[in-house]
Amino acid sequence: MSADKAALEQIAANGYLVNVNRTKRTKTATINVVEGEVSITVPKALDMSRIVQIVESKHTWIIEKLAIHEQAAPKREKAFVSGEGFSYLGRNYRLKINTGDYQSVRLIQGRLAITLPDDIDHRIYARKGLISWYKRQAEKKIREKVERYAHIVGVETGVIRIKSFKSRWGSCTPYGDLEFNWVIMMAPNRVVDYVVIHELCHLIQMDHSPQFWREVERVMPDYLEHKEWLKVNGHKLVI
Repeated sequence: MSADKAALEQIAANGYLVNVNRTKRTKTATINVVEGEVSITVPKALDMSRIVQIVESKHTWIIEKLAIHEQAAPKREKAFVSGEGFSYLGRNYRLKINTGDYQSVRLIQGRLAITLPDDIDHRIYARKGLISWYKRQAEKKIREKVERYAHIVGVETGVIRIKSFKSRWGSCTPYGDLEFNWVIMMAPNRVVDYVVIHELCHLIQMDHSPQFWREVERVMPDYLEHKEWLKVNGHKLVI
């Protein structure tokens, strides 16, 4: 097990990746396995070598949790091999798997490149690496879009979270907190705009009444086109 030097907040374990979340709000380490993703929340100053030890001590438990998720998850058609295409904001990018010390996914010269050790299951690591990459892009791009469109819609937002949802693209609370499904990053850019605008308009009108749709149309006159795209193609956005 080794820490990724290019991104110190991620650990390459034996068969899975672990996202490291540092916070001043805890004095103990907590490991979670949600939707097949492993994360550990630790005190902000905890040494990485100690974090690796904690993860290793919970290896059997983590593997059991991941196995339960794998059994329940629908079978994927992706092979996760070099040359395979993956959509990002509506454009197709080819996967490039290099061999060597682990390096997380990066978009380089039009390719989604990841470096993996030769003696591990490339399919597992490539898939988890891509999911982590999509989530990082969602954190950046969706926050930018929320900031841009909140002024146009005329609302103030609270906490913005990127999550995994099984059957929705976003949600909001009356307090202005917004949650978005990272999978939407595979859709065309304007469809992502539509999802952001949709949730922001719910801060004005919480239901799907004619008044709500008038608010959406005010900001995005062609919203019906993007709404229909999502209805027809949304089920294809999978890894």
